[in-house]
Amino acid sequence: MDAIVHEEARPVEELVSFVAPSSLEADQYRMLRHAIERLHQDAGYQVFGITSAAAGDGKSITTLNLAGSLAQSAGTRVLVVCADLHRETVPQYLGLRTLRTPGLADAILDEHYTLPQVVHRLERFNVSILPAGNVQSRPYELLSSRRLQALIDEARREYDYVLIDTPPVAPLADCRLLGRCVDGFIVVVSANKTPRKLLAEALRVLESSKLLGVVFNGDDSPLSPYYGYYAQHQPPIRGGQ
Repeated sequence: MDAIVHEEARPVEELVSFVAPSSLEADQYRMLRHAIERLHQDAGYQVFGITSAAAGDGKSITTLNLAGSLAQSAGTRVLVVCADLHRETVPQYLGLRTLRTPGLADAILDEHYTLPQVVHRLERFNVSILPAGNVQSRPYELLSSRRLQALIDEARREYDYVLIDTPPVAPLADCRLLGRCVDGFIVVVSANKTPRKLLAEALRVLESSKLLGVVFNGDDSPLSPYYGYYAQHQPPIRGGQ
């Protein structure tokens, strides 16, 4: 059983799926949720990497809002894995001071830690969080470990959806290491901010068969005040539809 966080979470206002689940902004994430649920039902996809071309594009906010939206379905088990070991922001966005260790890095370095011992459950929101933990070694070495694959495999058995908040693609090689663990990647783009060349580079280096789509963050068009989901392309569904 996951450890329950006793400190009350105080999510930032951008986490609309948590603080304003009936809002129009939260509806935009339900569009993304619907696409993810279809992939889960039709192809058995469970583990999704949420990444971006560069830092500051909103991938962690998108990860948490998608998690909050998926978790609104009673009985659905959702885990957020904080795999951006360079700059963890998930506890900050949730308003939690104590969600630090043990976490992912600790479980990779010490196999005596079981997954339930490093996962923290937010009972109020029906979401579980695996924080980055105490990152003492270089992130690349941690994420290339076979132990990481074992932890993700265990998460597949325990949760319906596993959302991995990954490092940005372009400046780091870390995200590419996670390709072996995920069923597919969602790339978050900051509207009117992310350079096209940087986005093109990010899309180039990701395995094309695992590129599920692109989320535009901060889109201020009339039909999408804050966020929009636009699938660029979807790989063939394994086993057919």
